[in-house]
Amino acid sequence: MKLIIIFGPQAVGKMTVGQELEKITDLKLFHNHMTIDLVSPYFSYSTSEGKRLVGLFREEIFRAVAQSELPGLIFTFVWAFDLEQDHAYIRHLTDMFVSQGAEVCYVELEANVAERLERNKSSNRLLHKPTKRDIAWSEGELLHSMRKYRLNSEPGEVKHEHYLRIDNTNQSAEQSAQWIRQHFNL
Repeated sequence: MKLIIIFGPQAVGKMTVGQELEKITDLKLFHNHMTIDLVSPYFSYSTSEGKRLVGLFREEIFRAVAQSELPGLIFTFVWAFDLEQDHAYIRHLTDMFVSQGAEVCYVELEANVAERLERNKSSNRLLHKPTKRDIAWSEGELLHSMRKYRLNSEPGEVKHEHYLRIDNTNQSAEQSAQWIRQHFNL
């Protein structure tokens, strides 16, 4: 089994790359908004109850997949490198899958701000992420989170054995997915 964790800032293309990777592998995509948007009609993800519920749903899905016979999972995540709780979450998720014999691969995506602002308005993003359909709000959140958090790693910071960093500013999701598939022999 393989767990592919695709991380990077908002609108960098995590879900779209994950969708393309799902098409060319046996892995299933579990993008972070699948749980956020499930809970959001009742509790905003910015609230403690929203975060708690999203965490519970994700934990149960991860545990079930890790213990299953599935070939693996693709998960997308916005990792704030300046928050220890995000590092702890990735360690927990990695340990959960490794303890079941899975190989965990980290894929970091980065793109310039202008490209991310364009992707923030893409029809695919808006179709699959209802909470991002208020473009002015999501653009403001994207810019605010850039100022508040460090959403890409520093060179050499990620020491995980199976790690790939891709600047996908000028690269299609299909090209990124092919690169990931080849790099990790998926």
